Amino acid sequence: MSPTATIDGSLRQAAGLLQRCSDSPRLDAEVLLAKVLSRPRSALVAHADAPLDAAAAKQFRHLIDERRRGVPVAYLTGTREFWSLPLNVTPAVLVPRPETEDLVELVLERLRPDAPVRVLDLGTGSGAIALALASERPLASITAVDLSAAALGVAAANAAALGLASVEWRCGSWFVPVAGERFDVIVANPPYVAADDPALEALKFEPALALSPGSGGLEAFAAIVAGAPHHLVPGGLIALEHGADQAEALRALLESNGFSAITSHLDRAGRARAVLATLSTQANEDTT
Repeated sequence: MSPTATIDGSLRQAAGLLQRCSDSPRLDAEVLLAKVLSRPRSALVAHADAPLDAAAAKQFRHLIDERRRGVPVAYLTGTREFWSLPLNVTPAVLVPRPETEDLVELVLERLRPDAPVRVLDLGTGSGAIALALASERPLASITAVDLSAAALGVAAANAAALGLASVEWRCGSWFVPVAGERFDVIVANPPYVAADDPALEALKFEPALALSPGSGGLEAFAAIVAGAPHHLVPGGLIALEHGADQAEALRALLESNGFSAITSHLDRAGRARAVLATLSTQANEDTT
């Protein structure tokens, strides 16, 4: 990328360099150059023939080189949009995925806008799920838990930036920070990638704690589903995002822990990626 290169020429060259490491090389290049120039992506099209000065070209090339190493675009820009909310992200948190928006949508379908329900978000990370729910259901009281204090710092900062004060952030493992409390809804996108899954190599820049719970991939689900009956009200809802090959195992876990009305939901690629279930009244009584 020479000092006299145009914006469009630099983008085409960068997209070519990213072909082997990205499913969206042109988009990645545009997002990164927009970051360098502090302009919206639309301005890159409007000024495609404008020259790119040497300092900007050098910074852009550095970001492209980092992207070629596998660093997520969101870490390079420091931001990721989720549910139309601009979220700050750092390597302390998992990069929010579009399929998790499907989980948010499923939960919102069960939450009446005029109901002051209590929601527990487990493994909140950047706060994406909790903040999306808070933005749509202002009467909801939302508690978000994460084991990582650094992640909670990112989440709390996102809440402050968005002016969403209805979320309470607590640090600890799963249900430990909410001992003795019950909720109307428990939602979670926990780590579910098996430790020996080759897919982890492509995710090496994201926090391992948020990706893999152990050798089997179901360890986090086992802890959440076993603890949920002690923290849901009668007929309470649990909503979980999971791996594409985990639907049946998760259904069995839910059934054995007193859940019914278990429904699987497909992602945008047609794969089972979320499950919703309700806690039977009898199961809840057995935990009191």
